[in-house]
This record gives sequence, structure tokens and C-alpha cells, in this order.
Amino acid sequence: MSKREKINIPIEEINKQKEAIARVREKNDFDMQRSGKQKLAIIITYGCQQNENDSERLRGMLRDMGYSFTEDREEADLILYNTCCVRENAELKVFGNIGALKHLKARKPHLLIGICGCMMQQEHIVEQIKKKYKHVDMVFGTHTLYKFPETLEKAMNEAYTVIDVMNTDGYIVEDIPIHREGTVKAWVSIMYGCNNFCSYCIVPYVRGRERSRNPKDVISEVSQLVAEGYKEITLLGQNVNSYGNDLEADIDFADLLQMVNDIEGVKRIRFMTSHPKDISDKLIDVMNKCKHVCEQLHLPFQAGSNNVLELMNRKYTREKYLEIIRKVKQAIPDVALTSDIIVGFPGETNEDFEGTLDIIKQVEFDSLFTFIYSPRKGTPAEKMDDVLSKKEKQANFQKLLDIQNEISLKKNQQYLGKNVEVLVEGYSKNNPDMLTGRTRTGKIINFSGNEELIGTFINVLVEDVQTWSLTGRHVKEDI
Repeated sequence: MSKREKINIPIEEINKQKEAIARVREKNDFDMQRSGKQKLAIIITYGCQQNENDSERLRGMLRDMGYSFTEDREEADLILYNTCCVRENAELKVFGNIGALKHLKARKPHLLIGICGCMMQQEHIVEQIKKKYKHVDMVFGTHTLYKFPETLEKAMNEAYTVIDVMNTDGYIVEDIPIHREGTVKAWVSIMYGCNNFCSYCIVPYVRGRERSRNPKDVISEVSQLVAEGYKEITLLGQNVNSYGNDLEADIDFADLLQMVNDIEGVKRIRFMTSHPKDISDKLIDVMNKCKHVCEQLHLPFQAGSNNVLELMNRKYTREKYLEIIRKVKQAIPDVALTSDIIVGFPGETNEDFEGTLDIIKQVEFDSLFTFIYSPRKGTPAEKMDDVLSKKEKQANFQKLLDIQNEISLKKNQQYLGKNVEVLVEGYSKNNPDMLTGRTRTGKIINFSGNEELIGTFINVLVEDVQTWSLTGRHVKEDI
């Protein structure tokens, strides 16, 4: 998509959704007056932070339509699955959960069930839902999320499954209401879609081409979040490094990052995800100079073999990747590095895999997101042939985990006995008696304290380390 070749959403369409919101709200308010009970909704989200961000918009629209929220499917009046299609396991979970709702729907005929998100941008998935899951009331894709109020209103009034899926390069729709669950951290999408077409990835097909938000809209949203008391902002995009390529203004991601850093009152800034082929020396320099940008970089390398990288259509070499890492470490000595790796990609040999292990040992990542390759229908890699057996892939995967676990523990041990700045996020899910937060480098740390600390910055002395987290003690007053 060339600069500004975007289809703008007519104001009439936006007003149409606002009118639908008002009508659904009126109906729900009437039902509440009769029954004495407010309508309850639950959204179950799979996938990346972009999906989480989409769910926040869905919650915002639902809130404006008179819904409150629950975690109990049994008491919900509306159950919505926001789906991911990057991994097969996520798709299987969705189908399993949707199938299990058939009996609940039979007991509660008024219950509305919806499926949205990336999975719904695949025609064969929508056909499967139409044939096998007739108890589903509505289906809509990533490009029609903004039309959710209209879709929901139709589902309330129709006996058939309402389907609204559009094949397009996508839109940017501003001013969709947002309901964020937390009050400490917030995600802000700066762009949507992807132009890279990695051979294993379905994202460009379901999210459309890259389109950047106007920088003024991004700055306005972040400024509002800071005014509301949010302490940490994460800028989101499938490839943030290509931000601005489609804008008429001469602006890139490094410029935007500097602009966000300069917002009065902002405390912490993170971003993801970066593509190695587009990361620039300018961005590394801005990360180093901006005091609010955290010392953390997530930079997926996926495979350590040039042969496999070429098959993946990643458009960089292992040598290029290692050179980027060298520059980052030189500019930001305390940086925490994380990455994504695919094990067992079609064409990968054991020798290729050893190249992946070599990069892991050279870089010493703080942590990794690792996956055994999962073929995605409609991608070029789906038709490629395997070299390694399933057993060999699993053995390699375990070998990688063992090496990375050792490195992650070693990296965490460097924090032992140190005072670290921690943003307190809430109570620990695994240990509800303790508070939890993150260091600037993204390390999870658990410690004792009361809920008055939530949302504040404190100093914590690290007294114990585990492979994936730290444990410490609050040692002084809030920062």
C-alpha cells in the first residue's frame, strides 16, 4: 500500500455505530428495569498484545451498551471469544470451548455467543463454524471490529448467525471507546497490519497491510493515559520499526518514540514487536537517550541458520542480527534482550538448529518465546517439506529450553543483592499473599507489601532469584 492509499471510514458509518450503541443500551436498560439484573459479558482473549488491545475496545463498546463484566460463563449474558490463528493450539482451544458452550446455550436460550479476531479472517474457519457450531450467534473479523455494535444488535434480533467478515487491507478507526482492565499499564497501538509476509506467518492475511496511525492521535492517546494516572505505556505494532512508512509526514518510529518520551508525566515506555530487518541505528540511539524508554528490547530472530532464514523470508542474515545485538549492547549495556524462536521449520536440519543454539549462547537472552513450527493454512511454508522427524524436533526443542533456562537463571543471578526500581502492578497470581511488579528491564519480582503500593514506584532489594522471576523486599519509601 503506497502512502495514504487507505480507505477512510465515512463519518456516516461511525455515526451508525454510535446509534447502534444507543439502541442496544436502551434495550439493556429496559431489560434491567424488568429483571433487576444488569447484563453481563465476558471476553476470552487469545494471542498477542494486539488482540488484548482489541479486546479493550470491545469492552469499551460493551460498557457503553450497558454491560458489566464477569469471569463466570454460567452467569454471562454474552460470551465473546477474541481469537488468534498464529498457533494451531490456540485454534483448537477456541473450537473446544465453543463446542462446550452448546449445552449452556440450550439451558440459557437468551445467551449470546460470538467469535471474532484473526481466526475469523480465514474463510475455511468461518465455513467450519457455520456448519458445526450453529449455536454461535455472531462472527466478525479484525477489519470489522469497529462495527461490533451493529453486529451485536443484529444478533439480538435475528435467529441466524450474523457474519461480518471483510477482506481488505484494513482501516484505522479512531475514537472507538476503550475499557482497560488495569490502571497501571496500558497498551497503545501505533500501527496495524504487516507487509513482511514471512513464509510461516498468517498475520498479513488476517490483519492486512501496514497502516500507521497519525502521530497526533498516538500522542493524544498517550497524553490522556498519563493524565489518568497510567505509569507504563507499551507501544504496539506487528512491526513497530516500519511505523511511518505509509505516512506523508517525514516521521519514523524513532521520531515517534522521542515524541512519546517527551510527554510531560510519562514514566515508562516499552514497545513491541521489532523486526530485525528494519531496526535502525537511529532507533538504538533514541532508546539510549530517552530516559523513560525502558532498557528492554524484544527482537525476534526465529532461526540461527541463513538457510532457514531465507526459507522463512525474514530478509536478514544471522550475521546482520548479531551485529544489531552488538550495537544495542554497546549503546545500552544493561539492556534485557528477549526473542522468538521457531524450532523444526520445514527444511531445517540438525546442523541448522545448532546455528540457533549458537546465537542463543552468544547473545545470552534474558528469556525466549519458543515454539515448535505449526503449519498455517494459506502460507507458503504449509507446502514445504520437513527434514526432521517429530521426535527430532521435540528433542531439539527440549535441548533449547534446557540451555535457555540455564542462561535465564544466570542472568537473574546478576540481580541478587541489588536494589531495583519496581513498578508495582498488583497481587501475584501464583502467590496471592505477595505483590508483584517489574523492573525497568522487564523482570518480574515478587515481594511483601500492602495494596496501597499498587501503581507506585518503589525500591526492592533482590533477595532470591528463580529462572523466571525474582523475590525481594521493599527497602525504602516510594520513589
